Amino acid sequence: MYLCAQIRFVTMKNFIEELKWRGMLQDMIPGTEEALQKEHVAAYVGIDPTADSLHIGHLCGIMMLKHLQNCGHKPIALIGGATGMIGDPSGKSLERNLLDEETLRHNQQCIKNQLAKFLDFESDIPNKAELVNNYDWMKDFTFLEFARKVGKLITVNYMMAKDSVKKRLNGEARDGMSFTEFTYQLLQGYDFLHLYQTKNCKLQMGGSDQWGNITTGTELIRRTCGGEAYALTCPLITKSDGVKFGKTESGNVWLDPEKTSPYKFYQFWLNVSDDDAKRYIKIFTTLDKETIDALIAQHDEAPNMRILQKRLAEEITVMVHSRSEYEAAVEASQILFGNATSDALRKLDEKTFLAVFDGVPTYNVAKAKFAEGINVLDLLAGETDIFPSKGELKRTIKGNGMSINKEKYSDEAGIINADNLINGKYLLVQKGKKNYFLVIAE
Repeated sequence: MYLCAQIRFVTMKNFIEELKWRGMLQDMIPGTEEALQKEHVAAYVGIDPTADSLHIGHLCGIMMLKHLQNCGHKPIALIGGATGMIGDPSGKSLERNLLDEETLRHNQQCIKNQLAKFLDFESDIPNKAELVNNYDWMKDFTFLEFARKVGKLITVNYMMAKDSVKKRLNGEARDGMSFTEFTYQLLQGYDFLHLYQTKNCKLQMGGSDQWGNITTGTELIRRTCGGEAYALTCPLITKSDGVKFGKTESGNVWLDPEKTSPYKFYQFWLNVSDDDAKRYIKIFTTLDKETIDALIAQHDEAPNMRILQKRLAEEITVMVHSRSEYEAAVEASQILFGNATSDALRKLDEKTFLAVFDGVPTYNVAKAKFAEGINVLDLLAGETDIFPSKGELKRTIKGNGMSINKEKYSDEAGIINADNLINGKYLLVQKGKKNYFLVIAE
């Protein structure tokens, strides 16, 4: 077992080439590629712990760590417990809320559980992943110690030359920039120095908006101990129309299934544009170049089949959730867009059921009506206005154009009761092929 791990460790792929063809490389300090080819390198990415779940905006950085490990190097995920108490000014116009230690520790554990789906933390391979929290080495660092040990090494002129600082000081921020935020780059720079000294970590990676903070770390390492350290960034991911990646009308797309259901997660990737799918399948999966090129060629031959989107959604949903959750999401999709049965509808858990029919017009009807039994005409053209009149409802029923719970309904004198309710609460009404309505028994 150990021998296999050693073989896996020493067989290095070119990490920089891997990032280049995937479109995941923006900037790097000269010498970075040579260092990675010369030896096994430990590299880290900082992760903001201000929520108890990662969202898809974090995925590019996480995939960089995953590709790094696959190429034989050691990934370190740094939870910014200390820096999370301050807030990074990069790309932001307002200061963040500060978090307490209990919240940060909770968030850290939740984040590690999610990272474990991407990175190998547990096996005996020499380049297994490691998670650290900068709060652990910053919490006992006094202000005077920090000022003497770190503050004297970096000039104010150097710090003010950073774009993230200049933008805040030149009026882009409504309330200016606090001293707390101004010191952020020193704190992040010290993280790099600490990992360099304690874990021989020579590379920091992040989004292109982090370039200033990362290079402050390399400068601090150079001035403190004359060491060689490296920086590498990936482009900020956007959609083809220029809109920020990862945001929807309802907010972030989270990796936590309680915040974003696996069905909604799957649907997000399934519905990306063709241009975006061609970029995202390189960035957010581990499929090799040959496989991806073949998928793109197949997709271009028949774009209407959405081959690329389906494979992208499959790969990333399985990775983040599981194969069974992916299959359940596909089955749930068939309910809305395919010829699913009533049995398939009833198999859905309530959360997925509501996710599938999110945005469908809903009507609340007293549960007692179903306990007693209510005539279908009175329900759909009286208690609700799904049909404007009983006459239209009768005609629709006679024309075989109305379904209840995915089954054609043909009895205009029929009684709807509690047995018809899905999960004891819901009745799905379908008018024609595409018009759905949800009746909720309350």
